[in-house]
Amino acid sequence: MSVKTIEELFIHELSDVYSAEKQMTKALPRLARAAEHPKLVAAFQAHLEETEGQIERIDQVVELLGIRLKRIKCAAMEGLVEESKDVIDSIPAGPLRDAALIGGAQKVEHYEIASYGTLAALAKQLGYKDALKLLLETLEEEKATDEKLTVLAEQGGNQRAAAERKAA
Repeated sequence: MSVKTIEELFIHELSDVYSAEKQMTKALPRLARAAEHPKLVAAFQAHLEETEGQIERIDQVVELLGIRLKRIKCAAMEGLVEESKDVIDSIPAGPLRDAALIGGAQKVEHYEIASYGTLAALAKQLGYKDALKLLLETLEEEKATDEKLTVLAEQGGNQRAAAERKAA
């Protein structure tokens, strides 16, 4: 990564999160199939649609600014997706797997919150007002998704996993 200016840093970070979002469009259907609780399945399915909209917003930023994204693969998201595959392969379907999937999904959301927060700060510094609005819209969606996952965990996901352990 050879970045020498704040503009190049913005493009690099935008390229990275674009790759992350693309990877999530492939991972979310797998997560939905692996989840057992209907609310978690629905959350993964809804987030897929939201992620597709976030990719469209990145495309809008690219068009607005007349920039080209770099062809890079987000290594952080690649690792998080790999962790989710390990969860699916190593934990039998049920409440414990659901609890692990929620935790993994929140790791993803926290990464995306950090990424979009960074991009918004850079856009503000660079005076990219229209791009900033789009990035902040996505940032708020990511925060809302994280909150929804917290509610899923607190309203039974973790309790069901604990009850399953006691029954064993």
